[in-house]
Amino acid sequence: MNSEIDVKAEKAAINKVIHNSIGWAANKDKELSYSCFADDPELFWFSPEDEGTIYGFKSLVELTEGVFMRNEFKAIGYEIRELKINLSGSGDVAWYHARLDDFNEWNGQPANWEDVRWTGVLEKRDGRWVIVQMHFSEPTGRQ
Repeated sequence: MNSEIDVKAEKAAINKVIHNSIGWAANKDKELSYSCFADDPELFWFSPEDEGTIYGFKSLVELTEGVFMRNEFKAIGYEIRELKINLSGSGDVAWYHARLDDFNEWNGQPANWEDVRWTGVLEKRDGRWVIVQMHFSEPTGRQ
């Protein structure tokens, strides 16, 4: 790894982006959410439900406006467990894995993701970290 890279500082910045990519919903701060992701058509993530899978930044905006900004949606809280962040030798790519509990309501009813596996890739673009790919999945064998 490049000796000029402050690994601790880079991982702290990456950690903040990861948390903000979920935590923005508490205050419906969509600009914070958008700042966490690559604003390009190559942004991608798999969701446990196919209808939540994102292809491109435009799809992220449509999902945010069409679901998360609606009055029916309310973020309750989240917990990220076992987060492990890795940084490339060049210091401009990172990847992570964790377990996520994301607690929400839709029309007052629970709409939670519990113990979801979460992986992702970030790139450092123009001096800031952005998520370019994510994958959420539920462990097999779940009832």
